[in-house]
Amino acid sequence: MPVKNSASLITLILLAFWLLSCSEKPEEAAEFEANKVLPSASQLAYHPMEMVGFIHFTVNTFTDKEWGYGDEDPAIFNPTELDAEQWVKVAKDAGLKQLILTAKHHDGFCLWPSEFTEHSVKNSPYKNGKGDIVGEMVEACRKHGLKVGLYLSPWDRNHKDYGTEAYITYYRNQLTELLSNYGEINEIWFDGANGGDGYYGGANEVRKIDRSTYYDWDSTFALVKSLQPNISIFSDAGPDIHWIGNEHGFAGDPFWNMIKSDQLVIGGSNTAYLNSGDPEGDEWIIGQCDVSIRPGWFYHESQDSEVKSLNELLEIYYKSVGRGAVLLLNLPPDKRGLIHENDVRALSKFRQTLNESFNKNLLEGARIKATSTFEAQPRFAAEKCLDPDMVSFWAAEKADEKPELVIDLDNTISFDRIVIQEPIAYGQRITGFEVYVMNNDNWELITASSTIGYKRILQLPLQQTGSLRFVFSGFNNIPAISNIEVYKASPRESI
Repeated sequence: MPVKNSASLITLILLAFWLLSCSEKPEEAAEFEANKVLPSASQLAYHPMEMVGFIHFTVNTFTDKEWGYGDEDPAIFNPTELDAEQWVKVAKDAGLKQLILTAKHHDGFCLWPSEFTEHSVKNSPYKNGKGDIVGEMVEACRKHGLKVGLYLSPWDRNHKDYGTEAYITYYRNQLTELLSNYGEINEIWFDGANGGDGYYGGANEVRKIDRSTYYDWDSTFALVKSLQPNISIFSDAGPDIHWIGNEHGFAGDPFWNMIKSDQLVIGGSNTAYLNSGDPEGDEWIIGQCDVSIRPGWFYHESQDSEVKSLNELLEIYYKSVGRGAVLLLNLPPDKRGLIHENDVRALSKFRQTLNESFNKNLLEGARIKATSTFEAQPRFAAEKCLDPDMVSFWAAEKADEKPELVIDLDNTISFDRIVIQEPIAYGQRITGFEVYVMNNDNWELITASSTIGYKRILQLPLQQTGSLRFVFSGFNNIPAISNIEVYKASPRESI
């Protein structure tokens, strides 16, 4: 597995970061100390997507199952109106920046015409065996500006060789097909469902594997990176993105994007540990919160009335994106090959509400001051928290034991949402902070929180004030804040 976060890599990333974003000399940028554990360049690009999508679609859609046994006849796979552009447009309209397709789920059925198996779309009625759903989704994503991800299940309940070394060769051959024939792929997704009962070429038996050794993940990851150097790899253990430990879409609170890599096993990691991350972690691995818009991951007609409500989707958003993680929302196409109308309506309400809630930053025109500024340098001034540049940031003086920011406005504002962000290119640093508002000439505590990371969104009872005060009471390095915004939520959020 490639070594991450070496001293030389960190230096190059930070140097490029500052050269692209500001006019100061590179040697000045080096004065501000970064944490030891930092995101890679690809991780820095991944965080701002905030919300990405999953497309679960295979023979299960037609058998009304969640996990196929592997004995399904490809003849059942016959979506009559499949439109990958509809998937992409729906996702884009909802604010998702990437779609991940189940190229192969546990049943082993492949949505592309793999040359290494007959259990694929090439032997289905879809387009008379000439279809390639991976290719169709990739093309649609590129047309509409979404990034592309693919999921290739490590477990295969169809393949006769599963559980033997021959299957690993087969699996890597299929990875090579997917990562060589469709251009740039942004993410590859590996889960921990490994072994159990299955068809296995007609054996119809239970096969168990040692998940810690069977796949030789280090070699598999090396193959992936050799084929797609810039790709992000998802699994329980990363190395780039990790499972959040549940399928509710909720990150922990507090939440750290750092993890101790020796605590992770794909398919066998401690879910509570994955959910919270680790302030002492030695690797930066982005937390990804996966959840389906329906109870199931695949489409079931019986669940048409069980699409998540607006309030449920909002709760997921605030407990994933609002805690510094990335939301992965599943949108399962139906038997037609379309995202169902009920799902589309739910997503439309969700997007409209977020647009209304975060439309107007109420701190525009505000004044800000800090108890200290790092080495009194203007490029670390408090004003950097309020400017539109997401790269610039305020940093406190090293000797300031309890740094504060005070924001004053000309008028009283009514708000109930606060967005605060750290410059994570320098690490995740804040471990505790409080927010106060001026009320009757006294500072009144309205909330106390812990971690921030890429983004923290605080939900509050309605506040009315002309001044806010942020007190940073816990940190593992000099506090640094890149952005503070304040909003009044849409009335829809209370419905």
